[in-house]
Amino acid sequence: MTTHPVDEKLPALKMATTGLQHVAAMYAGVVAPPLIVGAAVGLSGTELTFLTGACLFTAGLATFLQTLGIWKIGARLPFVNGVTFAGVAPMTAIAASTKDKSDALPVIFGAVIVAGLLGFLAAPFFSKAVRFFPPVVTGTVITLIGVSLLPVAFGWAQGPDPSAHDYGSRTYLGLAAVTLVVVLVLRRFTRGFVKQIAVLLGLLIGTLLAIPFGATDFSPVADADVIGFPSPFHFGAPQFQVAAIISMCVVMVVSMTESTADMLALGEIVDRPADERTIAAGLRADTLGSALSPLFNGFMCSAFAQNIGLVAMTRIRSRYVVATGGGFLVLMGLCPMAASLIAVVPRPVLGGAGVVLFGSVAASGIQTLVKAGLDRDDNILIVAVSLAVGIIPITAPDFYHAFPQTVRIVLDSGISTGCVAAVALNLVFHHLGRAREQVGGTTGAVPVARQPIS
Repeated sequence: MTTHPVDEKLPALKMATTGLQHVAAMYAGVVAPPLIVGAAVGLSGTELTFLTGACLFTAGLATFLQTLGIWKIGARLPFVNGVTFAGVAPMTAIAASTKDKSDALPVIFGAVIVAGLLGFLAAPFFSKAVRFFPPVVTGTVITLIGVSLLPVAFGWAQGPDPSAHDYGSRTYLGLAAVTLVVVLVLRRFTRGFVKQIAVLLGLLIGTLLAIPFGATDFSPVADADVIGFPSPFHFGAPQFQVAAIISMCVVMVVSMTESTADMLALGEIVDRPADERTIAAGLRADTLGSALSPLFNGFMCSAFAQNIGLVAMTRIRSRYVVATGGGFLVLMGLCPMAASLIAVVPRPVLGGAGVVLFGSVAASGIQTLVKAGLDRDDNILIVAVSLAVGIIPITAPDFYHAFPQTVRIVLDSGISTGCVAAVALNLVFHHLGRAREQVGGTTGAVPVARQPIS
């Protein structure tokens, strides 16, 4: 029996380098939330390093759950899990409303635990929505994932500090452009293994080129400890406050919506369509990982969309590669010095590589839309309106400024709002008030689980 590429185990060297490539692609996204929240809480430099290492450690554990799986937990797809950025705003709001800042992290951890457990129980019910994700919906959402991530790459390309005088300088933009060109050249003129790790080589070459310009900071390596374990409840026992719990439950719903879209996207890319059972198992991994994360001082975990672009570009679909990346994350959490090596990569260099990665996700979405039957007016309307709604938070960040903060958690996520709009419009045009049609799988009449979207 032929082994599916998702279940393929590659040679050790290839497994290690491609796994490290996944870590490099998502590292900035994992460390940004603890740095922001830690600063809001007023942590010292040492405590901030500890919190960041804890988030790397728990991201690795959550990645193991998602890729390797146990029982009915884990999508067993090449998914990297890490701290969801959707929780940053509410967590900083919780910190701001807590009088004693030393209680802020315990309150956040308590809310994340409850939200994770409730999400775990809700996963099988939430997954039933998969039948409302035909190609016209999934293609729209996949495209939005890529488009929503591109501004992150553009921000990285301009430099590490938006308040600095050299933010967006020609040096930073030049480094991003050179990194992008290096990745493209390697993808065009090399073959085999070198071609598959083009992004990793691009990051390495970009980092070396940044040294003469003073854009590479090696101080994290010099200041880091060799060994450090995220001791349980380092910042205190979790505290349970109703307002904080409600806030994080809203974030959990947003996270589960985005994870569902990500699983559908990745399932298509790796030619293993995500059915209802796969999505339920994947959501259980996300939510259980989130519930366990505070034990080791980590935050809510979710699938990382940026790594979908890496899978799409390299065509390395093995979940064991990503599990290897999870192993690196765990080691980084246990060895701060190892984590600091990835931190050396300048933001502009990450930005140059990010253009390729995130653009690949958008391109995958467009490929799916091509299969969705855009010769039909109703499908064009679904795509047009959903993309417009999803792009609002990107092009007009203050568009929903008059809404309550709890509502803005959802509205400010272009992926979530675009996904909701696409599902709702698909229901209106293909389900309500008319006979169900089956035209080349372009309507919502046939569940995705029965009709592969690959």
